[in-house]
Amino acid sequence: MFNKISIIGCGLIGSSILRAVEEKKLASKMSVYDKSSKVNEYLKKNFSVEICTNISDVVKDSDLVIIASPLSSYKEILLSIQSNLKENVILTDTGSVKKEVNKIICNLNLKKVNWIASHPIAGTEYSGPEAGFASLFKNRWCIISADKKVSEDKIKSLENFWSKLGSKTKFMTFEDHDYVLSLTSHLPHAVAYSIVKTAINNEDKFKDEVIQYSAGGLRDFTRIAASDPLMWKDIFIDNSDNIIKVLDNYSKSLNEIKDAIKNKDSKKLLDIFSSTKKVRKEIIEAGQDTDKPDFGRK
Repeated sequence: MFNKISIIGCGLIGSSILRAVEEKKLASKMSVYDKSSKVNEYLKKNFSVEICTNISDVVKDSDLVIIASPLSSYKEILLSIQSNLKENVILTDTGSVKKEVNKIICNLNLKKVNWIASHPIAGTEYSGPEAGFASLFKNRWCIISADKKVSEDKIKSLENFWSKLGSKTKFMTFEDHDYVLSLTSHLPHAVAYSIVKTAINNEDKFKDEVIQYSAGGLRDFTRIAASDPLMWKDIFIDNSDNIIKVLDNYSKSLNEIKDAIKNKDSKKLLDIFSSTKKVRKEIIEAGQDTDKPDFGRK
């Protein structure tokens, strides 16, 4: 599919792409870069790809360059690789925020480079290359974003790449992507962090009991709250405007429930709980989850 693919950052997402590309034979040659010596040792033992110790070398002659590292590292990475990017290369990423990244790339004025953002909506609470697996992207959405000046052929080529990895693709503007993800991903993570922090208080004498007898609700929130802290710190900073807006709306909804409880308003509580129950049904109908007991998870 591509003569050469380069991956910068080989944590959960980067190593999963690496595994999937190798398994499906989507490139004649692959090169990878990660600043961690520990990650590089893992890659040497488990993959037969070119492992570059110099970041500028990893992109030489590459037809597709994928940045799969924390958002805060993008500017440094781009400054390091810009002079070695092949003419007409497709440059993409896997980050959860797009508008600020697009500003960085526009300011660098990369010539004859096809910048097309990607966001594979896939992952687990685990991080690092050992956590990756080739089927991570199967039946998951991958959102594609690009400026109008990028050719349709290049966008189709990248969409085809993600499709080969098993993903369903959807095109969005940078702005729409960041707003939608602030609701579907960033807000739930903010809520999960706050709920777990509230429930598991180090000074609480019931801490051990709360952990031991965690019901499904708290248990599932701890899974979300166990996500990579560095990655989520970057996301909250880069998409701060949208996240603050949705957190304000969340606070209003929470106060509405609080007031209904305080006033013992049964009708209000029933109306709120009934309206949100419908959303679960719609998510299942959209194929984003299963209605099996415990979500079919083992």
